[in-house]
Amino acid sequence: MTPAARGDAPRVLGIVLNFNGRDLTLATLESLLALEYPSLDLLVVDNGSTDGSDAAVAERFPSVRRLRTEENLGISGGLNLGFRYGLEAGHDFLMPMNNDIEVAPDLLDELVSAASRDAAIGCVGPKCYYFYGDRRRIWSAGGRLRFREAVTRERGMGELDRGQYDVEREVDYVNGALMLIRRDAMLATGLWDPVYQVSVEDADWCVRMKRAGFRCWYAPRARLWHMVSPTTGGYRAGRTFRTGRSTAIFVRRYAGLLGWLSWLFWAAIAFPAALLRELPRRNASAVLAKYRGFAAGLREALPPPPAGTPRPARRATS
Repeated sequence: MTPAARGDAPRVLGIVLNFNGRDLTLATLESLLALEYPSLDLLVVDNGSTDGSDAAVAERFPSVRRLRTEENLGISGGLNLGFRYGLEAGHDFLMPMNNDIEVAPDLLDELVSAASRDAAIGCVGPKCYYFYGDRRRIWSAGGRLRFREAVTRERGMGELDRGQYDVEREVDYVNGALMLIRRDAMLATGLWDPVYQVSVEDADWCVRMKRAGFRCWYAPRARLWHMVSPTTGGYRAGRTFRTGRSTAIFVRRYAGLLGWLSWLFWAAIAFPAALLRELPRRNASAVLAKYRGFAAGLREALPPPPAGTPRPARRATS
């Protein structure tokens, strides 16, 4: 962004979602406060934490706004509080993110620059790297949808960055580790769907956004490093059940006949392979839980996804 443009830079609300991740959240805020972008407000949505996160943020970063819930509302429920707050406050862009990231100082300049080139771009995502190990190793260069056992796939995952994903382009979805959302796109699409307890809530919103007439964009000059879900449980039965359930709901909504057949085939193939992988680790219960989650997601009655203009937020503390 040029100096002349900085005076009228679009207002951005960065929304950090936290659940019992005090130290991670503090480190993420430290990184965000070093961003060069001139018109950024930060909001931490504390999702019912019991580890003193809210007090720690207030003490260390008094300029950061805070919303605290009495219970864990899940990813979508927590972020929706932040979205409502940002819409009511008149922000031009909303930037939801995980609390386990480190960002390059020019990340937000690059994201806003990409979004500003076309009013039809409803959300933009950066090039994401692994935080641990070789920091040139890509974690996500935009997302692809595919109806296999897992319905989402990160482009470039595990590859060393040699410039092979350096071209801006439209993608199927942007990963929820961090995305920049245009205000008009949120208003047209509605909030994130709380029916998803964990996994694919970001992809679901991107699909609905594209159906509302917007584009999902990848901006490789924007960079971040992701610690890859240290706070969400790894490959354990509770998490795999919720992931399986969310996947099945997504398939029901968007797959179509060929997608259904593809997903059922690959899910059947993946089951014995996953059991063979996890049995030596004494973790077969996680595989079984995922398939119980598939069954639960296929059985339950589904409400329609959110739509229309979200209602106003409650007031944040600072």
